[in-house]
Amino acid sequence: MEIKEAILRAKQNDQKAFNFLLDLFWDDVYGYQLKRIKNENDAEDITIRTFSRAFDRIETFDENYKFKTWLITISKNIHIDLLRKSKNSISQIVTNDDKSVYQILDESPSAEDKLITEQHLAKLLRDIKKLKPHYQEVINLRYFQELSYKEISLELKAPINNVKVKLLRAKKLLAEIINKTN
Repeated sequence: MEIKEAILRAKQNDQKAFNFLLDLFWDDVYGYQLKRIKNENDAEDITIRTFSRAFDRIETFDENYKFKTWLITISKNIHIDLLRKSKNSISQIVTNDDKSVYQILDESPSAEDKLITEQHLAKLLRDIKKLKPHYQEVINLRYFQELSYKEISLELKAPINNVKVKLLRAKKLLAEIINKTN
């Protein structure tokens, strides 16, 4: 399959085309992010988000540009968004003695935050139970047991790319369930 054909088939929601594009461009996007942020887990997370966003909006891709460039741009924008979000949670403290400014990240949740988190978690667990069992399992392994893709691959006896695609689909279906219940 050629890239142009894969993109056309992906625009028609062909899962094999999605898998082909994911396999073909995974290393490019992941390598780009790894060079930028020098953290394997964060680079992997951003790469997955990149493909998820790209596949959700594949119909907006303009064939006049390279698909790889489009993916890298999406990846870069996701990283910038994450940086902005983390920057908003940083407070500045000025000391009286030498007028130095220290940036302190306040991550301690308030009582309200804890209550809201518990309520959201309960709702999330109910929504996860609406997924098919194999999607529930992959979400449980990744987000609740915090296993790496390699560990999930060994647990499920499936190739890593299949695990990534299954997790991507599970997250997409879960998002649809959450949006319907809101």
